[in-house]
Amino acid sequence: MRVIIGISGASGAIIGISLLRAFRELSNIETHLVISKLGWQTLEYETSLSREAVPRLTHYIYDNDNMTAAIASGSFDVEGMVICPCSMKTVAAICCGYSDNLLLRAADVCLKENRRLVLVPREMPLGKVHLRNLSTAAELGCIIVPPFLTFYNRLQHVDDHINHIIGKILAQFGLHYCHFKPWRE
Repeated sequence: MRVIIGISGASGAIIGISLLRAFRELSNIETHLVISKLGWQTLEYETSLSREAVPRLTHYIYDNDNMTAAIASGSFDVEGMVICPCSMKTVAAICCGYSDNLLLRAADVCLKENRRLVLVPREMPLGKVHLRNLSTAAELGCIIVPPFLTFYNRLQHVDDHINHIIGKILAQFGLHYCHFKPWRE
């Protein structure tokens, strides 16, 4: 299975990094990573991860300006794409079909090829435009997985909440994440 991971400039870069690590734990999954310019800035600001360390978390990494990369083509066979975190700017661009960089082009290709496109939007509070764009994205076929906190499984630490979010994302691809604690009656 091949999956594209996009990291945009929204806060919550650690969730995208944790997602990459989770995919690495699973066998037979090839990851293709693209990070926006603001995504790199947010990663550097919010984490202690260096630019040199990020490529070791994925099989392939692409420059966001490389519009001729394999992931820009509908003939590149992938299961789908996750944009995590997904900025409201990115959501707006996806809704309008505006794809002036590789991250947006790969998302556009997933939509036109009827592949999974999972958005993990990071914004709070959500304004009316954000809600309208998220609704439009869902109507276009995107799967919206907001990184909400969970309480029913009595998670104790931030990492537990991140693992819960990662489990919800991976479930969209039919994958089980060993650190995910589901509801138990």
